[in-house]
Amino acid sequence: GHSSKQGNLAVTAVALQDHILHDLQLRNLSIADHSKTKVQKTENKSKSLKRNTKAIIDTGLKKTIQGPKVEDPEKEYVLDPKPPPLTLAQKLGLFEPPPPPLSSDEWEKVKQRSILQGDSVQPCPICKEEFELRPQVLLSCSHVFHRACLQAFEKFTNKKTCPLCRKNQYQTRVIHDGARLFKIKCATRIQACWRGHVVRKWYQDLKRKVPPTDAKLRRKFFEEKFTEISHRLLCSYSTDIEDLFWEIDHCLAINRSVLQQLEDRCGHELTDEDWEKIQIQALHRESYECPICLTPLPASADGHQDPGETRRSQSSRETVLLSCSHVFHHTCLLALEEFSLGDSSPFHVC
Repeated sequence: GHSSKQGNLAVTAVALQDHILHDLQLRNLSIADHSKTKVQKTENKSKSLKRNTKAIIDTGLKKTIQGPKVEDPEKEYVLDPKPPPLTLAQKLGLFEPPPPPLSSDEWEKVKQRSILQGDSVQPCPICKEEFELRPQVLLSCSHVFHRACLQAFEKFTNKKTCPLCRKNQYQTRVIHDGARLFKIKCATRIQACWRGHVVRKWYQDLKRKVPPTDAKLRRKFFEEKFTEISHRLLCSYSTDIEDLFWEIDHCLAINRSVLQQLEDRCGHELTDEDWEKIQIQALHRESYECPICLTPLPASADGHQDPGETRRSQSSRETVLLSCSHVFHHTCLLALEEFSLGDSSPFHVC
């Protein structure tokens, strides 16, 4: 009986030691032989491969290659869905076994509790930085951390305990609340910047168009407007002095030539010799009717020099001779000149 008690005490001590090593994650000091476990794993893999091998029949048809399935980037999943195996101490009832995996409803309650606490809104308790788009994990104790920060903490402490509440044997679930909140924050900032830009642009446009009510600002507004208009006018005109002077000289030359032609044509008075030549031309023309009233002209036309460059005949109905050698009744020519409003004395159109 004494030996059996010592044996039970030895088993209990070994079980407690093994549980402590498992709890502290000191796998290299565990009583389990790693070489045997590795051999067993390789044997199990080879057996599973043999079971999964299937004969493939080549039918000669072209096989459709299916691309990799695109998983939802915001899908939540549990990192450790299966509980760790029981240690000897837990089997002997010396320690409580690990809790069973949480169901989806229980995870939802844990997540709601984390949302009420505002863990995803606040920075990570380990690195004190925003979650942003980096992977985020939710523990079964409703605390939230960066996945990399939690892994580093576990590696540093060499024990799986929550950094805040020190709970043992917690379960971990990957969530994306921090990333979603960060996207909403970024979208809000972008919208705020865009709306601010639109409002500033609208205000500047309104400021350029509507004059202010204050007297000083109103005066400054109209001074700026006048300066802007003057600047645009100056920019629209050509400031080449040589071209401007050339255009002025060209216009003056054209005006001089026109005035010279007018002076050459109408500037000098006709002499008696000129009138004799014009009268001879009229006799050679042999016009017996007035071109205006179409009545016969007098047979003989004897007159003197008229100041309006005409000669009148001294008959019953006076006739006039124009400097262009045409003969008309004087009354008919006066009526035509009165009717022609565009002409002015002393020059008329035949």
